[in-house]
Amino acid sequence: MPTEPEEIDLSEHELREITGYAAACASRVLSVFELRAAADTRPREAVDAAWAFAGGGRRTGALRTCAWAAYRAAREAGSTAAGDAARAASHAAAAAYLHPRASAHQVKHILGAAAHAARAEELASEGSSQEGAVSPEGPSGEWAVSAQGPVLEGSPGSAPGTLAWARRNAPPAVMAVLGRLPAAPPGGGRVGELIRALDTALRA
Repeated sequence: MPTEPEEIDLSEHELREITGYAAACASRVLSVFELRAAADTRPREAVDAAWAFAGGGRRTGALRTCAWAAYRAAREAGSTAAGDAARAASHAAAAAYLHPRASAHQVKHILGAAAHAARAEELASEGSSQEGAVSPEGPSGEWAVSAQGPVLEGSPGSAPGTLAWARRNAPPAVMAVLGRLPAAPPGGGRVGELIRALDTALRA
């Protein structure tokens, strides 16, 4: 019979920092979704809810509602890039519900927004003629995509994208809590690969 994962320390301050980090990552690709569905505000509302919690707001049922609404927006997006951008927003709001358990699954709650944002950026770069170009600037004034999609800094011939931004800008709480968790699990397709790449880089 499987045993429950052990509990880990997780402070409210860490939870807010992690949620703010997820919101920052998701914010970078909101334009990818909104270029496709300008009238659909669900992903932006999810990111706004995540920011509100990160800034000291209460963790209410509205956060979970916004997360699910953004997830439904992803399913209805009609574009893979827009769908991943909406999933990044959903993960940002859901990050507030990270469980204090030593489970590899929890790594996805911490890094899911960054990975889906990177995937949205990657897909938008590959199919910009069909899906609209990605905004050249993120919140920090930096936005670049390699021909192969987002990669971590230091890779030969690559330009930094959202994944590299997520590595550079991860707050202390992200590394601290990752250090209490097992490594990211296998599977999950391309998004799973991006989660594992970022997890490995942040633990280095």
